[in-house]
Amino acid sequence: MRNKLKNKWDIIKQKIYIIIYGSNTIPGKLFDMALLGVILLSVFLVMLESVQSVDIKYHSLLKFLEWVITIFFTIEYILRIACNKKALNYIFSFYGIVDFMSILPMYLSFFVADLEILTVVRALRLLRLFQILNLVPYIGQESHLKLAIKASRTKIIVFVYFILVMSVILGALMYVIEGKENGFTNIPRSIYWCIVTLTTVGYGDIAPQTIQGQMIASFIMIMGYGIIAVPTGIVTAEFSNIKRNRLDAKTRRNCASCTTTIYDDDANYCYNCGEKLTDVYRK
Repeated sequence: MRNKLKNKWDIIKQKIYIIIYGSNTIPGKLFDMALLGVILLSVFLVMLESVQSVDIKYHSLLKFLEWVITIFFTIEYILRIACNKKALNYIFSFYGIVDFMSILPMYLSFFVADLEILTVVRALRLLRLFQILNLVPYIGQESHLKLAIKASRTKIIVFVYFILVMSVILGALMYVIEGKENGFTNIPRSIYWCIVTLTTVGYGDIAPQTIQGQMIASFIMIMGYGIIAVPTGIVTAEFSNIKRNRLDAKTRRNCASCTTTIYDDDANYCYNCGEKLTDVYRK
């Protein structure tokens, strides 16, 4: 009797697993699309709840729908653990942590007030769209981008450090030139103004009044446009290098005379030394 129940439970677990994890099956796709719809609805409800006029009028309905969605996500989370042979791998995976964090705030709201607003973290669950639609090319590009950012992090850190030093120097200079009467009441506030101006945000709450201060502000604003381009150029260059290196790893040839790498597959002669190229590729 116990074996029969165990076998029946194993069959049920297998069917649940196919529906929840099997995005290539019709039931699995239907479940995933329904799940995405519920996630979108949940995020929309959190947004509506933050609108005071809507919350006052429909507070009870919004709370009820939030709890219905939370119970649905809780059941889904338990089923994902129950039907998965490697449950711990799912629990401590990125999606497992996001799934858990999406249901936790509502239950914690019993003990801490206004914590249910954190359920907006459910928007992270929309990343499952990549799994559902099998967007492999996009996932591959995402990995390239991560590698590019990782490869360029040292250059970016040096660049940010340089910007911070410049902000401190120029901010202190503006404090000396403009003074308290023009809104630059202290050096930290002057540094804040410099950073805001440098990033081309420009709130307008502080503005230089002297000619010297306006000249420095003009220099900072012009420099700000260059600052926008520098990190983008660094990451873009690394991104191109990674794509080219991966292409080279698959197929590339080198000049037998000067060992220069040849990227043009139709080239017959080395562009560096002029030697005739062989058809020997290094893989």
